[in-house]
Amino acid sequence: MGEPKHALAHPEGGTWGGHLVRVFETVCPVGPVVVLGEPLADRPALPRLDDPREGPTVALARWCAAPAPPEDRWWLVACDQIRWTPDRLAAWLRRVEAADPLAAHWVMAECGDRLQPLGGILAGSLRGLIASSGERSLTRLALAVPHLVLPAGGPEWLDLDTPEDRRAFEAER
Repeated sequence: MGEPKHALAHPEGGTWGGHLVRVFETVCPVGPVVVLGEPLADRPALPRLDDPREGPTVALARWCAAPAPPEDRWWLVACDQIRWTPDRLAAWLRRVEAADPLAAHWVMAECGDRLQPLGGILAGSLRGLIASSGERSLTRLALAVPHLVLPAGGPEWLDLDTPEDRRAFEAER
């Protein structure tokens, strides 16, 4: 995209990262939020963790090794999964809670034939395993810890990785 995705302007106002924070806070108003990377221009006071810029698996392991509130579940969302809405997140959380009532797994979506660890819900109890894994592949890491895979579809799971993807998304609005 030529610039950090989380800082891109969202058609509804604010940044892509800020949009995802608003979606989360609408569904989980008391849940903690941690931003990976640079602060969000529209939410500069949010706690953040430096991004080592070595890929999502290393960043996730670093986050898992850092102190955090003892939450049962964490939503791990990539800033380029920008089509999430409060209704879509609430529906996903209901499915996750029904499939994993004890919050013991990394619950991921499978869209078509593609596993989507990001957008998934991580059991807080798995943070230590992930922090110490040493794995470099996000998919291999996700499959190496207790996990559940739920079939899913919908635009919220589609990453925006190219300028063409971005233009199509902005045209949808």
